[in-house]
Amino acid sequence: MSERRVVITGLGPVTPIGIGKDKYWEGLINKKSGIKYIKHFDVSKMSVKFAGYIEEFKPEEFIEPKEAKKMDRFIQLGMAAAKLAIEDSNLLNSDINKERVGAIIGSGIGGLKLFEDQHSFYLQTGKVSPYFIPMLITNMLSGLVAIKYGFRGPNFSVTSACATSNHSIATAYELIKRGKADVMLAGGSEGAITPMGIQGFVIIRALSTRNDAPEKASRPFDKDRDGFVMSEGAGVVVLEELEHAKRRGAKIYCEMIGVGMTDDAYDMVAPCADGEAAALSMKLCVEDAKISPEEVDYINAHGTSTPLGDVAEIRAIKRAFGEHSKKLLVSSTKSMIGHLLGAAGAAELIATILGMINGVVLPTINLDNYDPEIDLDCVPNVERKKDIRIALSNSFGFGGHNCTIAIKKFEK
Repeated sequence: MSERRVVITGLGPVTPIGIGKDKYWEGLINKKSGIKYIKHFDVSKMSVKFAGYIEEFKPEEFIEPKEAKKMDRFIQLGMAAAKLAIEDSNLLNSDINKERVGAIIGSGIGGLKLFEDQHSFYLQTGKVSPYFIPMLITNMLSGLVAIKYGFRGPNFSVTSACATSNHSIATAYELIKRGKADVMLAGGSEGAITPMGIQGFVIIRALSTRNDAPEKASRPFDKDRDGFVMSEGAGVVVLEELEHAKRRGAKIYCEMIGVGMTDDAYDMVAPCADGEAAALSMKLCVEDAKISPEEVDYINAHGTSTPLGDVAEIRAIKRAFGEHSKKLLVSSTKSMIGHLLGAAGAAELIATILGMINGVVLPTINLDNYDPEIDLDCVPNVERKKDIRIALSNSFGFGGHNCTIAIKKFEK
């Protein structure tokens, strides 16, 4: 039996620069920064006073208000992204076997806001909400998607810190290729902009402290970068077996052609400086895609804006691609949306897909002065017109988790 091909037929982004694919693209192409001062809790005593918080998100526009009250913010954001992706794919207006439709939508942290709120409530009353555990656990997002839409196929969650979304999408891709499902919703969601969420990253000195100019704080590959900017949001894509998509007349954005997964086996939070395992993730992805390294046009980098991480990733790209790395275009959309943690990979893959179908390589904004150790073309500040035929998207997470996804421009 020939290997089943997998295509992407639905996009559901919920980001600090736009909700839904059209608003998201508008934000990306206009080089909008979604980073702003935190207003929904007191930051007066905090050393970091900004993040990528989605002020315009209204759960009731996507979820019944009664149900939304039972959900942590990460579940609300994820349910919205799933709804957007399903509607974009026109899935429910098609003749589908719901026993062959599944969901893998993860979260790096899960219900942190709920945990903080319920801990305070417990200290005051000695009680917690009956929905405390169901609202907290990361797998509940995938479960609630299945409950809402009646999808009875493979359903669980993946958690691998900032690599969560890519691992979720990679796992869904493998399930479809192996014939275990025909359609999968996959991605991630994060809603951890809370006092403890911010302080947890502050204490390990991971965050930028550029309080005087939040919109300039996320500056991957720039010599003046000083840490990443924490954001919230969600990203869900609909992956589908090619012939299944064709039969129902689905619009096809691109074909997913490969994945690579490794671990640094080095440190809890710091990337391995030589980039060896991250390079192997990219090499394995290229091999899985059955392409040559020279066929890759663009890499959407993990590019977090941390002093160690950005240099390690550039080293990894050079290890993986050798001389071809000098011809690659590499950029980080985190410069605009910040770091969505467990949702980062999906949001960035969607950005890569939108760039591919529009013939544009999105820029790295705020890249005003290259770090001397970074000598690849990171597309500073201005987008490039480019026919992107094959692109990679990297996600790396605490614990040394590396996951790379390859997509290809779809041709009928």
